[in-house]
Amino acid sequence: MAINKIELSLKKVIQKAVVDLKFVEDYPLEQIVIEIPKDKAHGDYSTNIAMQLTKVLRRNPREIAQAVIDALDLEAGHIEHVEMAGPGFINLFLRKDAMTSVIQEVLTEQDHFGCSDYGQGIRYNIEFVSANPTGDLHLGHAKGAAVGDSICRIMKAAGYDVTSEYYINDAGNQITNLALSLYARYLQTFGKEAKLPEDGYHGADIIQIAENLKEEYGDRFLNVSQEEAIAYFRKIGTEHELQKIKDILKEFRVVHDVWFSETSLYENNKIEPTIQKLKDQGYTYESDGALWFKSTEFGDDKDRVLIKSDGSYTYLTPDIAYHLNKLDRGYEYLVDLLGADHHGYIQRMKAAIQALGYNADQLNIDIMQMVRMVENGEVVKMSKRTGNAVTIKDLIEDIGVDATRYFFVSKAASSPFDFDLSLAKSKSNDNPVYYAQYAHARMCSIERQAAQAGIEMADHYELLVHEKEIELVKHINEFRNEIVESAKQRAPHKIANYIQKLAQLFHSFYNDCYVIDENHLDLSSQRLALVKATQITLKNALNLIGVEAPEKM
Repeated sequence: MAINKIELSLKKVIQKAVVDLKFVEDYPLEQIVIEIPKDKAHGDYSTNIAMQLTKVLRRNPREIAQAVIDALDLEAGHIEHVEMAGPGFINLFLRKDAMTSVIQEVLTEQDHFGCSDYGQGIRYNIEFVSANPTGDLHLGHAKGAAVGDSICRIMKAAGYDVTSEYYINDAGNQITNLALSLYARYLQTFGKEAKLPEDGYHGADIIQIAENLKEEYGDRFLNVSQEEAIAYFRKIGTEHELQKIKDILKEFRVVHDVWFSETSLYENNKIEPTIQKLKDQGYTYESDGALWFKSTEFGDDKDRVLIKSDGSYTYLTPDIAYHLNKLDRGYEYLVDLLGADHHGYIQRMKAAIQALGYNADQLNIDIMQMVRMVENGEVVKMSKRTGNAVTIKDLIEDIGVDATRYFFVSKAASSPFDFDLSLAKSKSNDNPVYYAQYAHARMCSIERQAAQAGIEMADHYELLVHEKEIELVKHINEFRNEIVESAKQRAPHKIANYIQKLAQLFHSFYNDCYVIDENHLDLSSQRLALVKATQITLKNALNLIGVEAPEKM
């Protein structure tokens, strides 16, 4: 059960009142809505249970609300008093000790605070980045890496069994062009005339690999057939580029659990049986010498070619085999994070897994919108380092991993986003990652000062009654729910929003509540416990989006 303890307690009290009144025989806890009102005057929590029951009882919701209020066990719910508002809202004002009980919960659970078993171990495979191993990872890949890795972290915290996966496109023309480019560069190192293919790769790294090959193997590949040389260069080029991708992703704090090679689908004979399965189900036909998939039977706007008239596969065919392979590996749900130009891909792939006997909702394709880099109000188009598109390495060198990751997840991935480089570099409260990290560093500073003053944390919190203390405690108490909601929606920006509010509430508390006061040691020790609980919560939240929580700044 993911819900926090206070809300669970309130739901049980409301459920008991409803059943005791014989309004219904049973009322599931998950149907009872508990919310934190925006206006503090409306209580600590509020429920619309009366309006929900109106549909069943066909009675005035205010009458129902009053009956529920009269039947509530205030003691069991740690409720101080109750008010009715508007058409039948029930506003609940809790005892202060009920609110502050979460402090001990955080101090006990430490790094695990916020985690739950909500996902019940449901198996998810989440594929992201999956760039061709032919060059540097650019801006779009950086966003996919930050968002995808954060989704994995958040879903794991919410109790899902998550595998992160990278699909290596190592079987297409791009890799052939990579091998041909490397071969040409190798020949050039011996002063031979060799042209790069029309769609070849001109990067400095290809020249470097060629020089390394000359140093290691000498003229060995001048004395074999071009076919043999190309086959080897295909392998060595892919390995080099893939290792470069793995290294930069690791620096970006992204480590995939599985690296799946497209070539392995051919080597392990996974494609022909997939096509045969579609044929056996009656979902293919031949026309104009090509084999077609009847994807329109599953809502696609047109049927799709699987095998072209020249006998070669379309890009869709190995993709279908790959998704079938993932489902056959036992994942209950698949998630693909794809760029904005892949909208048309969604329906045809959903059609394919349905044709293969799975449900459409077992495949989720999340589309990520474009990112623009903006500096001093102007769009940044070129990389100072490479002269090409901005790369992850550029971003890490320019603004650091923390700011890059934070900014990429700070807005919904499905919305276009302007990445403000000037803001990301600034050391001011306008920079959201600086603001959050500074809050964490300040908490650590308070803890160090308290240690120097010999003040220890209390294990009781009856003196924490200040409005700013209660606001902070309530937000800490929402952390577990926030993780669950973020996981359900695969929306890491919700965690970024949570972090900003937590930092804001802490700064506000710090300005109004003197923590280290040797004239009021009991209050100081209780406030110190609140600071520690906030620090743990903030660190855990930052970790969910791959951002560090510095102790000093």
